[in-house]
Amino acid sequence: MTIRGASRLAAADVIVWASSLVPAAVLDGARADAVIHDSAVMTLEDVLGVYALDPGAAIVRLHSGDPSVYGAIQEQIDWCTLNRRDFEIVPGVSSVAAAAAALGRELTVPRLSQSVVLTRLAGRTAASMPDRESVAAFAAQGATMAIFLSAARPTELQEQLLAAGSGYSQESPAAIVIRASWPDERVIRTTVGQLAEALRQSEATMTALVLVGAVLGDNGPAPRSHLYSPSYAHTFRRRSSPGSTAGRPTRRQRGG
Repeated sequence: MTIRGASRLAAADVIVWASSLVPAAVLDGARADAVIHDSAVMTLEDVLGVYALDPGAAIVRLHSGDPSVYGAIQEQIDWCTLNRRDFEIVPGVSSVAAAAAALGRELTVPRLSQSVVLTRLAGRTAASMPDRESVAAFAAQGATMAIFLSAARPTELQEQLLAAGSGYSQESPAAIVIRASWPDERVIRTTVGQLAEALRQSEATMTALVLVGAVLGDNGPAPRSHLYSPSYAHTFRRRSSPGSTAGRPTRRQRGG
C-alpha cells in the first residue's frame, strides 16, 4: 500500500475490504470507529448499496494492489459517474511488480523480452474474454507473460503455453509466486514443461501468479541497456567517453 492509500484508509468512515486479496493487518491503519464490510461475501449490488447508504461518508473500497487489472472497478466508476459521486482511484503496487521483486528479476531485459503480457485463462468468465486474447495466442509471441487467476487449472494452462506455434518450449523458464508481498509469500521456480505438476504440488488455487519467459532464466549477465551507456545520449545526458566526469555528484548550489 502506498502512503496515499494508507492516509485515505486512516480517514475512512466506511471501508469495503477484499479479505481474499488484502491481509487483515492492513486494517490496523483504520480508525477504531470505522464501519468495515468484507466484500468477499458481497455482490456488486451489495457494495453499491453501501455507497448509496451514506453519500456524505468517506468510503474506501480496499482492493488489491493494482485495481486497474482484474479489479472489477469499472462498474463502480460507472455508478459513481451516474450518481454524481466524487471518487479517487489510488494505485498501489501490482502483484506483477511484487512477484518480480520476489524473484529478483527485471521483466524487460534487452534482447530477451521488451514486452510484458498480463492475461488469464478464460474459465468460468469465458464470455468476458475476446477470442484473440487466449493464453495460446499470446504465447506465440514468446514475450514475458504474467498469468492471473489460472492456478486452479494447471493442465489447461500448460497446454495453452505449449500450443502449436508457441514461442515457449518445455524448457522455457517459469515461476509461481503465491501471495506475493504477504508475510507467507512463496516462490516456486520451474519450467513450462513442469509447470502443471509444480502448480498441483503447490496446492495453490488462489492468489497465485504465474510468470513465464526467458527473462526468468539463468542467462548470465544481462545484455547492457542503452539507457545508461556512455555512448547513448538523451534529453538529460550528452554522449560521453568511458572515464568521463559526467554524472559525478556535484555540490548543489543554493540561492542567495
